[in-house]
Amino acid sequence: MAAYIVVDVEVTDPELYRTYTQQVLPTIEKYGGKFLVRGGQTETVEGDWQPGRFVILEFPGVEQARAWYSSPEYTAIIGIRHHAANSRMILAQGV
Repeated sequence: MAAYIVVDVEVTDPELYRTYTQQVLPTIEKYGGKFLVRGGQTETVEGDWQPGRFVILEFPGVEQARAWYSSPEYTAIIGIRHHAANSRMILAQGV
């Protein structure tokens, strides 16, 4: 069953964040993941949520998503994102 990582990102250092985005894709692909949404414009249709940079990743399952997040490849670059942005991230199991 697919799993999704959903991230709302407020980029505070665009140049440093670009460094992160240039390195993250191979770490995702190694664990069977892919981007479904990566930035792009959002439109609030209900409520008052105003996301910043919005990202949705799809993985084959929860195990792969967790393995990616805690992998040596990703943990090597996660600090870049933490210094370049404020993020809210969830892991959601698909149906």
